[in-house]
Amino acid sequence: MGELTAYLKEKKILSATEFISKAEMPGEGNMNYTLRVFVDERTFIVKQARPYVEKYPTIAAPENRILVESKFYQLIATDIFLKSRMPVLNFTDKEMHLIVMQDLGAASDFTFLYKNRQVLATESAIACAQFLSTLHANFKKEGHNELMANRELRKLNHEHIFIYPFLEENGLNLDSVTPGLQEFSLRYKQDVRLKEVIERLGNTYLSDGDTLLHGDFYPGSWLHTSDGVKIIDPEFSFYGSAEFDVGIMLAHLHITRQPSAIFELVENNYSKSFTFDNELLDAFTGIEILRRIIGLAQLPLSLALPEKKQLLEKAVSLLKK
Repeated sequence: MGELTAYLKEKKILSATEFISKAEMPGEGNMNYTLRVFVDERTFIVKQARPYVEKYPTIAAPENRILVESKFYQLIATDIFLKSRMPVLNFTDKEMHLIVMQDLGAASDFTFLYKNRQVLATESAIACAQFLSTLHANFKKEGHNELMANRELRKLNHEHIFIYPFLEENGLNLDSVTPGLQEFSLRYKQDVRLKEVIERLGNTYLSDGDTLLHGDFYPGSWLHTSDGVKIIDPEFSFYGSAEFDVGIMLAHLHITRQPSAIFELVENNYSKSFTFDNELLDAFTGIEILRRIIGLAQLPLSLALPEKKQLLEKAVSLLKK
């Protein structure tokens, strides 16, 4: 605590007379080391990227992901609506790969949708769709921006979305997640045509585009706060195809078994000015469903094997269209 206090005083985040009374983890982090810091009557969040994935320390990860997140906050700060839907960035230390940002207070993410079979609230579905719509419509790439190409983290993400789940021997025993899932997954791991489709889709993901994406737009990046839905963790951001962000969101609506009315809300509140490549959108939706069920990035799903089989078959139908 003393070392953190000294650092924050050196950076003028704390005054000479202020001291940290408490620090705690604000939630279960995946990628980064994150603390909620208490100082007198105020709190703030300190977030640092270390050279590995916080949840899986054996997996190396680029530290500059925190600089991508910082830049994302700086970019969207010019848009009143987007800024109101994200925490405020207060400080960035490029050398320490650390940021300090607003604490959104007592909040929970939307991963409860996976466990409790709850329907996403109308206002939450609208807020998420409008966030993506505004982001994609108003933030296009202007010239070369190597930082926001986010190549190193995209390469890591590519491996875990498009490659790892489809290796027959990848060290993950799916039966420990759901008995019977390991054997069932082989039909996808041994499907040569499907893997060719996935390889092409992976190359599309690695290709540069012109639209600023959140990059990981799923219920774990949505916070339920007293001030409505807030969006966090844009470290996977890059300039790519809007279909990727929207496909990720739709995939998780499928995984959480949302009713058709929620899908309609998302469609109706996402800008009609976009001309989507529907085949690409379906493919990104399908691959996200697949990797979340048979890949390393498991979710706290309360689904039995027959339900997971149904979702996997849905995913493949989207990919093979």
